[in-house]
Amino acid sequence: SDLKPKKNIQEKLSSEKSTVLLFQSLFPVRRRQFSVKMSTAPAQDVEMKETPDPASAPSNSATSAAPSALQHLKEIASLIETGAYAREVRRIARAIRLTMALRRKLKTSVVSAFLNFALTPGSEAHSRLSSYLPKDDHEMEVDTATSVVQAPVKHSLPELEIFSYLLVLIFLIDQKRYSEAKACSSASIARLKNINRRTVDVLASRLYFYYSLSYEHTGDLAEIRGNLLALHQIATLRHDELGQETLLNLLLRNYLHYNLYDQAEKLRSKAPRFEAHSNQQAVRIGDLELFKSVAEKFSETFSLDRTQNLIVRLRHNVIRTGLRNISISYSRISLTDVAKKLRLDSPNPVADAESIVSKAIRDGAIDATIDHAKGWMVSKETGDIYSTNEPQMAFNSRIAFCLNMHNEAVRALRFPPNSHKEKEIAEKRRERQQQEQELAKHIAEEDDDEF
Repeated sequence: SDLKPKKNIQEKLSSEKSTVLLFQSLFPVRRRQFSVKMSTAPAQDVEMKETPDPASAPSNSATSAAPSALQHLKEIASLIETGAYAREVRRIARAIRLTMALRRKLKTSVVSAFLNFALTPGSEAHSRLSSYLPKDDHEMEVDTATSVVQAPVKHSLPELEIFSYLLVLIFLIDQKRYSEAKACSSASIARLKNINRRTVDVLASRLYFYYSLSYEHTGDLAEIRGNLLALHQIATLRHDELGQETLLNLLLRNYLHYNLYDQAEKLRSKAPRFEAHSNQQAVRIGDLELFKSVAEKFSETFSLDRTQNLIVRLRHNVIRTGLRNISISYSRISLTDVAKKLRLDSPNPVADAESIVSKAIRDGAIDATIDHAKGWMVSKETGDIYSTNEPQMAFNSRIAFCLNMHNEAVRALRFPPNSHKEKEIAEKRRERQQQEQELAKHIAEEDDDEF
């Protein structure tokens, strides 16, 4: 009785094993491997194991990320194309933000494949930009194999051409190929001067920045100062506010790089101001001791940035701001207290305070007088503000803001394409009909005269 169950189990297992072998012979499977375990438990008789297919496994993990980067660039190009045809600058700005987030994934093969997609192979822009890319035979782009079979869509939009310049320039700077970046930026600026489209202004502002950055890395920042001034003049004539602001900051950076503070101040004072994008800051506290502690704490940083001389010049502005706050708060205060509140640490603080107050009164920074006999600074009482020109200036600024908003709204109006041509054709048709009527009337009058 004990041997009979064992014999039944063995017969059952042998029959199941033969069934599996028959199934394998009839239906061969490559990706799966079947193995039979001889066990007394029925649930664990047959076990199936997955084995990876060597043909389907990726040979290189880097190549799998390259097609996705190229696909993202194609989507960005489509976004730029849509923004160019619809004349929507916000789409171009969004495309630039997406490109900045994608710049770490850029490789030589990806950029080269995108140039083949966006530009016509053999064109001047394609040949020039391809010459700047480093030669890399090790990286393979998976999407380029499909581009041989399917011809890519070609574009002739200036926005896509300028974007291609920007993409190659960003890639070269990230790869620290500053000499190639310098040549590429110069070529892009030369091409940009011949394009006057509002949808290119956002791309142009980015090109201006990397143009200056490439020359700064090579130590040739002084060479492009005249070109930056010419570009600022062109942006002003084209009413390109974003380009004006970008070029103004680049010019100020250029002057400060060589410690040309006087020229920078002259440029800043004559340059137009844009209320909507103003980001100027000033020393508002007027605390000389706090200013001194901050200057000492970050002195090494200021030295590395070459702004130490500029920080020293700011000390005078801090003192003047503190003195203005004192003149507003006190109608009369002694020069000794002025020196204490300004926290002057000179050997003769009272004499220095008197000199500072005198210069501030002469420059018109404060409205006060000095009583030298008693050693006081007497501030003049503030009269009725409506008796001054300040309300008129505020009113004029609000009117200018409203007019500027109205002008921008008018410029942003959309008109149907060729509406002016249709109007011109209708006027010509009306004029021709009128001439025909006059001619018919004249012929009729001549016929009446003959009879």
